[in-house]
Amino acid sequence: MLTDASPKSLEQERDETLAEIQRLQRFLEIDLDEADDEIDPNLAEREKTLALIQTLERRVEMLERAVESAQKGKYGICEDCGQPIDAERLAILPETTLCVKCAQKRQKRRW
Repeated sequence: MLTDASPKSLEQERDETLAEIQRLQRFLEIDLDEADDEIDPNLAEREKTLALIQTLERRVEMLERAVESAQKGKYGICEDCGQPIDAERLAILPETTLCVKCAQKRQKRRW
């Protein structure tokens, strides 16, 4: 089993991501309070921020799954094929639960 990441380090990554979500939400609240009802030059920026928040929320969900996997002693094992996930992939995407091959298969099915 590949595991440089402990449940604690994954939880820390999750907590940092949650803190970033909160920071972005506060930014949106301030921006909305200051916005003019008729002319909104910051609309595109707010839409980008909302999209980023949604992406980070999905990452939090994936990190929580990775924490559960680590607690079960299965972190670093692909949930589809059962093979070890490459250490470099885990270093870049600690929240991943799929090896590259299985992630590509899932991506193809979505298209």
